[in-house]
Amino acid sequence: MLLSIPPGKVSTYGAVAAAAGYPRYHRAVARLLRTDPPDSLPWHRVLGAGGEIKLRGAAANEQRARLRLEGVAFVSGRVDMERFEHTLKPWEVYKPD
Repeated sequence: MLLSIPPGKVSTYGAVAAAAGYPRYHRAVARLLRTDPPDSLPWHRVLGAGGEIKLRGAAANEQRARLRLEGVAFVSGRVDMERFEHTLKPWEVYKPD
């Protein structure tokens, strides 16, 4: 599901879990991405509800910087979800070429 989020767009832990078929597992998604996300996953495109960066310290700064490089804008410290939220559709899962 993470690979389905295009550059310049974001989603939430809850939306990723729900689209993967586990609507109550947002904490598991957050735990996975907070501990040691593989570099091949666009972990920086997944946020807390309301567009809040839930990471702390250097990890939060890294996530914010990566999102800004992709053109994502922040309003009062949160991502502008009206403009940048990507609606995940389970039937459109990323498939590598």
